[in-house]
Amino acid sequence: MKNEITSMNKLRKLREKKNLSYEDMAAILKISKAYYWQIEHKNRRLSYQMSKEIAAIFHLKPDDLFYDEFKTTK
Repeated sequence: MKNEITSMNKLRKLREKKNLSYEDMAAILKISKAYYWQIEHKNRRLSYQMSKEIAAIFHLKPDDLFYDEFKTTK
C-alpha cells in the first residue's frame, strides 16, 4: 500500500513542480479533469498507454514514474 501512495505522490509532486494543475494535465492528455484526478488519486486504473503519455510530459519513462504501482499489482 505504501508503494501505491508513493507513486501517486510522486506524480502529484512532479505536476506541482511544473506548475501544472489537474486541468492542465487533463488538457495535455486530452482527457477530462475528473479522469485525471481519479488517476492521481488511485480511483481509476492506469493503462500502460496512459502511463506512457503522462511520463512523456515529465520526460521520464513510465517505469521511472509508475514502477512501484505496477510492481504492487502483480
